[in-house]
Amino acid sequence: MALKNFAFKVLKKDKFARTGLIETHRGNISTPAFMPVGTQATVKACTIDDIKKTGSQIILGNTYHLMIRPGVDRIKRAGGLHKFMNCDLPILTDSGGFQVMSLSKLNEIDREKGAIFNSHVDGKKFCLSPEESIKIQLELNSDIVMIMDECPKKTEDYNLIKKSMELSLYWAKRSKKAFGHNPHKALFGIIQGGLFKDLRSRSLNELMKINFDGYAVGGLAVGETQDEMYSVLDNLKDELPTEKPHYLMGVGTPSDILGAVKRGIDMFDCVMPTRSGRTGLAFTWNGRVNIKNNKYQNDDSPLDENCKNFNLNKYSKNYLNHLFNTNEILGSMILTLNNINFYQELMFEIRENIKNGTFDDFHNKYIDKL
Repeated sequence: MALKNFAFKVLKKDKFARTGLIETHRGNISTPAFMPVGTQATVKACTIDDIKKTGSQIILGNTYHLMIRPGVDRIKRAGGLHKFMNCDLPILTDSGGFQVMSLSKLNEIDREKGAIFNSHVDGKKFCLSPEESIKIQLELNSDIVMIMDECPKKTEDYNLIKKSMELSLYWAKRSKKAFGHNPHKALFGIIQGGLFKDLRSRSLNELMKINFDGYAVGGLAVGETQDEMYSVLDNLKDELPTEKPHYLMGVGTPSDILGAVKRGIDMFDCVMPTRSGRTGLAFTWNGRVNIKNNKYQNDDSPLDENCKNFNLNKYSKNYLNHLFNTNEILGSMILTLNNINFYQELMFEIRENIKNGTFDDFHNKYIDKL
């Protein structure tokens, strides 16, 4: 039986905020969507079954980490990433460009060879070209593939960002060619250009000429302020193609997401809900809770009485405080699941308010609270 082709359609708009549907052969994804991060073939401290119960419809994996450990051949031998990690949800894989910048002991960026770097794990030397990145992602059997790009650190050096953006465009063309004809999968381009309006605009326009299945805004979540991020999105929102999904990479807090949806973004990923969960920070409808705080030792109220899923509200703050202060792994598991569940509840409410034409009211109610 032929696999279903990748497709996207906008269902309802409320100014720039929009709700839509991404169709894949592994299932549909309602947008705006949040993708839990499964960097190393696992969403930390959670089972895939629990991730699905939160309402998550897609997860993210990472090329850089998976090529280092356990290695592409091992995953391919297991039948691909979905079978390897027992996940029947669609999977988007990041190309690895951000991790090369942030984690590895980088030796060299070569226009033709790609990124030449040493593993942050054992120092082994790797060369990740645009073609190799695409090849790895296809061998992982990713459903949404990201082009290889260079993700520079935040800087006010215009010429440096311009050079990096132009390199990313060159690699985008090579990525598209390497991807070939895979209509049941998708290839997303990545808009670079730092905080410079003209570079971002040029990057997008050149990517649109190459023609991708979706367009991601990269190079943010690298130290800029929220207002700077919003400024980049404000400058792009009129130019982004309406018929393609818009993905803001590596973002962010609940308020980041609310502000980005207001500016036309459809897809998000971030380690924040899982990383925060492991360190004792919970996201709730009443704001953030640092469960390690001593004041919760005498608080027998639930973590979030408004939680509608998992009966997570049967655990008291007092008990969770105890788990974290005794380094019990159950505490990390409960808070991580709470946070992912909260993010998915947030996305559901965002979609419902867009459908009802009340998104601005919802945005204004929670933008400073969450």
